[in-house]
Amino acid sequence: MKSELLKLFINRILTSILVLFLLITLVFILIRLAPGDPVQKFISPKLSPELVTQVEKSFNLDKPILVQYFSFLTKVFTGDFGISYSYRASVLTVIKNYFLFTLIFSSISFLLQFLIAFFIAGFTFRYKDRLIDRITNRIAVIIYTIPSFVLGLFLIIIFSVSLNLFPTSGIESIHRDSASILQKISDHLYHLILPLITLTAAGSAMFYRYLRDGFSEISDMNFITNLRASGFSEKEIFKRHILPNAIQPVISVAGIEFGILLGGALITEVIFSLPGMGRLTVSAIINHDYPLVIGCTFIAGLTMIFTNLIADIVKVKFDKRLTKELIE
Repeated sequence: MKSELLKLFINRILTSILVLFLLITLVFILIRLAPGDPVQKFISPKLSPELVTQVEKSFNLDKPILVQYFSFLTKVFTGDFGISYSYRASVLTVIKNYFLFTLIFSSISFLLQFLIAFFIAGFTFRYKDRLIDRITNRIAVIIYTIPSFVLGLFLIIIFSVSLNLFPTSGIESIHRDSASILQKISDHLYHLILPLITLTAAGSAMFYRYLRDGFSEISDMNFITNLRASGFSEKEIFKRHILPNAIQPVISVAGIEFGILLGGALITEVIFSLPGMGRLTVSAIINHDYPLVIGCTFIAGLTMIFTNLIADIVKVKFDKRLTKELIE
């Protein structure tokens, strides 16, 4: 079993390297084809042509595109993403300052998504095919189909602009320097209520549908009927048989969802002006900050691959029969 897990791990690593290579190559091509020039923001009409050339040389943009590409690949796979044009600092240093917020914010949202979905799915499963079950299913579909930017703007208009209950943006109040640690934490959570609702709503609905459909499908199988006929309690059947079988497809989706969140909850962070990877990526694209765009994309792809690998390993732990299928 250990050798099979090792083979799975090696296969995933090799595939991941290829995926990352294709990803950053595509991004490199796209940002070079995009209109605009990052040098223009540093150039004044008063500058001489010699100074313009010097600025381009400092950004390594004076060389042919193929030379830039191979130089870029060499640096990326040695962990050097270069210097951000906008921040004038190492790309990894800039990303590190923003990634911590996204990690915390995404982890809280992911945990809320799963817990909310699990408890609601478990509750409605008890009332299978009844009115409350049908209503909850329809509500989940509606919530899932609402775009996050629509929900975010709606929450801002209602709870921030109209009712003035929550702030519209940021993660901290202006006057908080004299506050205690507990008050600062409370202030952060207060600012994150609307963003968390925006980011959590669709994911909770998605997980709910997977869990609820899984519970229903497994409970209708013959071996569950046999267990009931043998005198096993519904609680024991659910805990030992229905839940472990129904949760496997959810694990796969969870790996993708968490990877997306860690890569940067782009729309939510932009709407609420949060200092995370999503907002940083948008800012880098707008400013034509080539090294930072590639660095953000690389980190987002890496986190997606890592979370999917963890999800595969967890699935194998639940069902060892999946090992051969995942390896192939």
